[in-house]
Amino acid sequence: MTVRLPPSTPGMTIGLFGGSFNPAHAGHRHASLLAMRRLRLDRVWWLVTPGNPLKDNSRLPALQARIGAAEKIAAHPRIAVTGFEAAINARYTVETLRWLQAHRPSVRFVWLMGADGLARFHEWGQWRAIAGMIPIAVVDRPGAAFAAFAPAALALADSRIPERDAALLPSLPPPAWTLLHGPLSPLSSTALRRTPKM
Repeated sequence: MTVRLPPSTPGMTIGLFGGSFNPAHAGHRHASLLAMRRLRLDRVWWLVTPGNPLKDNSRLPALQARIGAAEKIAAHPRIAVTGFEAAINARYTVETLRWLQAHRPSVRFVWLMGADGLARFHEWGQWRAIAGMIPIAVVDRPGAAFAAFAPAALALADSRIPERDAALLPSLPPPAWTLLHGPLSPLSSTALRRTPKM
């Protein structure tokens, strides 16, 4: 089976931003550019998932439609949009990471998530294994200050590095994570789906 990944070269540092992207919006782009700058990433890959195991996927638009819409929003030469998880039949993040680390062992990956994702991270399949596989950068979200006290955040408290050292995160052995602050985007996919269409 041939799996198409965005281009990469040995030694690159790449942020992985996973989600349904239903729909993709400027907040995703904002978080990606913030992480790219603060972590000194070479690239960010948006991993458009076939379906989030924690969500109702019955009304989820087709994968290719979400990828196409995400590409229009990303609109940046260093942000790549991919749906390769469907090609490798990965349902859970831990499966995606194992595949990437086996197939791109010379690339340094960092997992990117919003603070709302951290609040539910303890519900993810094998979340402790994920934390032990890849450094994690959490981007603050409006109203998500509580996330720093979420079960996973508390369990990984000893692995948190100060935000001022965020640029070191990609080179640190996991578990390692940090919380990034900056101008906050109020956009969310959930809210956008609830907005009446004109």
